[in-house]
Amino acid sequence: MLDLDEFKKVNDTYGHNSGDRLLQGVATRLTHMFRRSDTIARLGGDEFVLLLPDLPYAEVARNVAERIVHCFQKPFDVEGIQVATTASLGVSAFPGDGEDAETLIKNADIAMYRSKDDGRNRFSVYTREQREFLRH
Repeated sequence: MLDLDEFKKVNDTYGHNSGDRLLQGVATRLTHMFRRSDTIARLGGDEFVLLLPDLPYAEVARNVAERIVHCFQKPFDVEGIQVATTASLGVSAFPGDGEDAETLIKNADIAMYRSKDDGRNRFSVYTREQREFLRH
């Protein structure tokens, strides 16, 4: 799960058309990073879900998440304006973190909000403790 940090500021400062162009730039940049077998989808607003099947082990997911965070270090050209933005990510993995898409997305979302709470511009891997914390 990927969410752009402070995306509302882009819309408020440059307008919604520029925000849309930024989203297109993010999608393009992400598309160039992944395999044809991977799926990148915009869920709405400034949230994207990334489905990366057949990763050999969990550490690869961490490496991918680090690469994604790093890819946001370079500003995006939005109609001739250099727009700097960062992203917060949450990672969940099948089958340990969920057996179905809905559970995996929900758990990745929990981890993503942990990334935002920890200061943004980073990733967090889902843990059961995060869910327990939210319940209390």
